[in-house]
Order: sequence, then C-alpha cells, then structure tokens
Amino acid sequence: MNNIKLTRLTLLVVFLLSAVSLCAAQGVPEVFKVEPPNWWPGHSINPVRVMIRGRNLSGARVEAHGAGIKAGLTRVNATGTYLFVDVLIDRNAAPGARRLHITSAGGATDAPFEVSAPLSRAGRFQGFSPDDVIYLIMPDRFSDGDPANNDPPQSRGLYNRANKFYYHGGDFQGVINHLPYLKDLGVTAIWLTPWYDNVNHPDEIEKKEGGTTTGFHGYGAVDFYGVEEHFGTLATLRELVDAAHRLGIKVIQDEVRNHTGPYHPWVDDSPTPTWYNGTRARHLKNVFQTWMLHDPYAEDRSRRETMEGWFLDFLPDLNQHDEEASRYLRQNTLWWIGAIGIDGIREDTWQYVPNDFWRDWTAAIKREYPNFRVFGEVKDGDPVHVSFFQGGAKRFDGVDSGLDSLLDFPLFYPVRRAFGEGGNVKEVVQALAKDYLYANPGLLVTLVGGHDDGRFMSERGATIAGSKLAHIFILTTRGVPQLYYGDEIAMTGPDEPTTRQDFPGGFPVDARNAFTKAGRTPEEQELFEHIRRMTRLRAELEPLRRGSASVVVIINNDAKPAAFEFSIAGTNLKDGARLGDRLDTIKTDTRVEHGLIKVSMPARSAAVLVAQER
Repeated sequence: MNNIKLTRLTLLVVFLLSAVSLCAAQGVPEVFKVEPPNWWPGHSINPVRVMIRGRNLSGARVEAHGAGIKAGLTRVNATGTYLFVDVLIDRNAAPGARRLHITSAGGATDAPFEVSAPLSRAGRFQGFSPDDVIYLIMPDRFSDGDPANNDPPQSRGLYNRANKFYYHGGDFQGVINHLPYLKDLGVTAIWLTPWYDNVNHPDEIEKKEGGTTTGFHGYGAVDFYGVEEHFGTLATLRELVDAAHRLGIKVIQDEVRNHTGPYHPWVDDSPTPTWYNGTRARHLKNVFQTWMLHDPYAEDRSRRETMEGWFLDFLPDLNQHDEEASRYLRQNTLWWIGAIGIDGIREDTWQYVPNDFWRDWTAAIKREYPNFRVFGEVKDGDPVHVSFFQGGAKRFDGVDSGLDSLLDFPLFYPVRRAFGEGGNVKEVVQALAKDYLYANPGLLVTLVGGHDDGRFMSERGATIAGSKLAHIFILTTRGVPQLYYGDEIAMTGPDEPTTRQDFPGGFPVDARNAFTKAGRTPEEQELFEHIRRMTRLRAELEPLRRGSASVVVIINNDAKPAAFEFSIAGTNLKDGARLGDRLDTIKTDTRVEHGLIKVSMPARSAAVLVAQER
C-alpha cells in the first residue's frame, strides 16, 4: 500500500515538474499589436473580431475587463503568435479604455482596447458624385508642412530629396496648409495616395536603377492600422480631414486590399496558414492575363496566376478567401472610415481580388455608411474589360461586386492621344459610344493624368493648348473629373519616377512657389487660370454635371481653324435661341436656326455655349 502511495506521489511530482517545465518553456504571453485597437457601440459589425499579435499565446483564454464589453470565441494559431477573439460591445457602452485579459499556462497579460464614441455623421461619409472635382495628391511630393517629421527616429536615413525613390518631406500638414489653394482651384474632393505605415529601412527587395527604394508612395504597407511617420500622426490626419470638411472639400482614401509590402510581419509569420496565396519561398508569379478574369472558358492555371500571383514576384498576395483575412480586411476598411470620417475610397488593383470578397466588402460599407462611395482601379483601355467590374449587375460568376465606380482608363488613353499628341478625336467619341457597357457611366472617374503614367505635358507633341482642351473635355463630359497634382501648372515627367516630382514651392528651399501667381511662369498661370475657370463653370452650369443638355460644348482639336454646322436635336434649345460663349472664343452670339448651329472656331480651341436671356 505504501508503495502504491509512493508511486502516486512520484507521478504527482513528475506531473507538477512537467507542468512547471511547460510553463517555463512557453513563457509569459506577450502582446505586440492589437487590431483594431478600438471600436464603436451600435456599429453594424458586432462583435468585432480583434486580432492580437504577440508571443506565447498558445492555449490562451481571454476575458474582457470593463463595463459594456464581453469576450467571445477565441482562436490561436499553431505558433502561438496570433490570437483572434470576438469582442461584443453593448449598444450603450460608454466611451473609454478597456482591457482584454489574456491567460495561458505561462502566465497572464493584458491587451489594451478602447470603446470609442462614434463621429458625428454630419458632413462626413458623404460619397462623391458628378458634382465633385477630385484632386489626386501624393502626400510626400506635394508640400512639406512639418520638417520635424522628415527624418523620424524610427526610420532614419530614408529622407533624401535628391533621390527620386526616397522620401522628400511632403506630409499631412503640407496638404492642410494648401487647402485654400485647392478650394480656389475649384477642387471639392482630395484623393490621397496610401498613408499606411511602410517599412522603416531601405527596401532591398524592390530595387530601381541599381539602388534601394523606400515606401514614399505608400503602396507597400507593413501596418494597415498605422500611419506613415514621414507624413505625420493619426491626429494630424484627423485634423486634415476635419479642415478639408470645413472648406467643403471631401477626402478620399487610397486603399489596398490585394497585397501587402514584402516586409509586412505577416509574410514570415502568417496569422493563418492560408492568409496569403502562397509563401515567400513558394508562390505563383502574377502573369497579368487579366482578360481571363471574365472569360468563362479560361484555363485555370493562368487565371490562378493572375488572381493569386504575387505582383512583380515580391508583393505578397492576400487570400481574401481565408475567413480571418477576409474579416480583417473588411473591418480595417470600416475602421479607417469610422476613425477619421473620410468620404470615399479609391481601391487599388481592384481586378486582382475575387468578386465575392468585393460583394461582401461593399455590402459591409453600405450597411454602416449608405452614402459612402468607392471607385476601383482597373488599369486597362478596353471598356469591355473595365465595365465587367462595375457593380449593378451580376456577371457570369453570378456575383454583383457592388462597386460604385471605376477610373475611366478606356477614355483616358484616347484623350491623351487626341489632345496630348494632337491626334484624331474620333477615338474619344468611340470610347464614349461604349458607355452602354457600364451599369452607371455617369459615375466613372475621368482623368487626364495620374501617378502611374507619364505627365500629360510629356506626351509627344503636348502643348498648353492641348492640355487646356483635355481639361475642358473631362470637366464638361459625363463622369466625375479627377485632376492630378501639378497638372494645373503644366508639370512634366515622362515616366513613373518623374511623374511623381515635387510640387514647386511646396518645400522650404524651393527656388519658387508655384502655389502663388507670382511663382508661376506665364504659361503655367495661363493653364492654372483656365482650369480654375472651367471648374467654376462646371459648378455653375448644372448641365455640365447632370441632367438633359442645354449647354453646347464645342472643341476644335485641329491645328487649323474649322467651321461647324450641327443639329441641336435632343436638347431643350429652340429655334431663335441666342447662345453666348462663356469661354469668349466666339465673340458674337450664336443663333439656333432650323434646329442647327453654325460656328467658326480657331485652331486648338473650345467654346461653351449657353442660352442667353431674351
């Protein structure tokens, strides 16, 4: 009997020693990152799934400490580095700090969490429409309003204005400082390229021209809940949004749901085994066979390489069919909207993400923010291809993506060829003739320039006259016009690096300040005044934005004068009506006779004819 007791005692001691060894081996749980760090009572997503990155989280349990919240389902990945927990927030929970208490065999720790008061909906979450004029800004290259963040302590050595692939100092404060300039130009919405936190050291993976690069452009996120320190802080970003709203200017966020940067912590320690499509060591390379995405007969391997392949073989492709990754991405979008009060999203690389994910993502946005709108980037000149991705119709896959709008690249390329190179406008007319392919062509975002293409003024044969005509066209045709920073002063740059040059005068040591009339050349001032005049005409004349036509826009793109005679059938203009040219190209009134208008136009000129009061 004593031997049995001794044996039992020995087993107990061994068990206790084993338990102590296990605890020592696992260690005390540690928390590195909580995503999202806060949420709102009364939100359409409840519970919110919180992802905690840390160490020694295996076997952990979570208890919510603080009034008005509860912890639900908890999951931990196989390596014990990511914990997922559902946090239920009572509708009447008061704003304030809470704690998620984490207990494991190795000990206990707390993860901070906050219940936040929702932002007022007045003047926020507005969406965009043809009433708007969007202005695209790359923050790093627009204006340096706060030199203190040029070389932040956590990312020393990435600031160098002499290097076109490094940070140049532009920031949120620089945008704030020039909101009055944008207001004067006639801008009603600003689109900022991504403000996500990017890698804090030189990028040795994406090298260009034999040297290292940086994430100044914002598209290589290492933290989807972080703000790039070279641009400022979350508080300054909120101040920017509020300051813009006070001036009647909306804010559009540039988002990326398709991929992360190559240095994101997830790449070498993924939250789930299928978080990405593939791994750093073994993945498909994107072959960009995009037409296969709407081809019901496409070969599966090439379709997968296009949908799941890593961009340029190094940008990790997120797997939106992973349940946790999908939920993370939806919540992250809603967090940015709710945290700073933005009005719209431009979604990068739209076509490389599955339609069924977009369906759920857009539905989640609309449930919480019904007026909010999104436009996607499908960089292709074929309207058959691009129109496939606009929401409002189910495609062969049975899915309606719910996407409001798209960048109108099928119109962009003909516009550049016609007005930049001085080509035939027939291509432009033919592009508009394909509008029947779109569920809502009136909401397409039209453009003359952007950050991924050479500048308009660097097109072969481009002139100020051509730029004026191109801007007249997008500011008077259907859609939502988008201007690119610096195009209003005829900035040049033939390729991607040079199209992203600094705005002259946005930086303390610049030789001149093109934000002011005194700092512009006569040609720059001519183009600036022209675009400002056109934005004001668009705002004044409703037919330039919506409704049945009662304004006649005439463009002569030829290098010689031309006479026009054309019918005004389909307008509300009657015989005998007198039309005056708001651009003063035609010096005398034009009269409607027998349903026709006859005009003579100088070379490379335009007119905006408006009915005169009798």
